[in-house]
Amino acid sequence: MSGPYLIRGSVSLPEAELMWRFSRSSGPGGQHVNTSDSQVELRFDLANTEALPGVWKARALERLAGRLVDGGVVVVRASEHRSQWRNRETAAVRLAALLAEASAPPPKPRRPTRIPRGINERRLREKKQRSETKRGRSGRDWG
Repeated sequence: MSGPYLIRGSVSLPEAELMWRFSRSSGPGGQHVNTSDSQVELRFDLANTEALPGVWKARALERLAGRLVDGGVVVVRASEHRSQWRNRETAAVRLAALLAEASAPPPKPRRPTRIPRGINERRLREKKQRSETKRGRSGRDWG
């Protein structure tokens, strides 16, 4: 692995809490295909981890509720690359990004703004002018 994977700020994924499983990847093969376990499954026990602050953990558990298995475990799979090492890197980066997004604070609520009076009056004036133009196109006033 290329070192700790930062989630946000100084919080990173603890290597001791990551559980790895390797299996044969699907797809086209060639030499070496029946012997190499290049697909990677990375499991992280989100419910029992001490690496995340309490607020982050609660937020992540709530947002990832549909994705959790076995009572709070996040599972990420990677099999894009032929090399197990690159798939490990991909899975770890994907997990860190998933946890960063899930534990992020909610966006600030939108403050509705008022439309300035001048803009509204100009819009109404232009509408009236447009309707006058269209009314002038009718042939009933031609005598």
